[in-house]
Amino acid sequence: MRICERPLVVVCLLCATAGLSRASEQRVKLADLPLAVQATVKEQSKGATIRGYAKEVENGKTTYEVEMTVNGHGKDISMNQKGTVIEVEEEVPLGNIPSSAKSAIEKAAGGGEILKVESVVHGATVVAYEAQVRHGSKRSEVRVNPEGKPGPE
Repeated sequence: MRICERPLVVVCLLCATAGLSRASEQRVKLADLPLAVQATVKEQSKGATIRGYAKEVENGKTTYEVEMTVNGHGKDISMNQKGTVIEVEEEVPLGNIPSSAKSAIEKAAGGGEILKVESVVHGATVVAYEAQVRHGSKRSEVRVNPEGKPGPE
């Protein structure tokens, strides 16, 4: 290896390592969840079809997610280890979101096909809308707050 290639290799390895330490999601079974999380799942999934469970460790914090279908649309609930709901992402029709958020999503989509839109709720407050957009074979995500401004993350 030539000397000028070494810095590039080091940078690539550092980036890969940083990405691994920030977020690591794995599929799990109901029995693998803490009892408090299992209780919240049971309560929150009444009348739903469970599609799966996940455990994610990001920046040293562990969260759990249950993916489900409720009345024909997707709904994902994230919880901490104590079973407290942190975030709910629920599929909503584009026409049912605030007009400012809808306009911002359509503008950001730039003629691409809007595949689905989800509301992102923290507590009882909608903090964002996420839209999956397809341009040919490429997919992207647009995230805006209820006022139609980018974010929050």
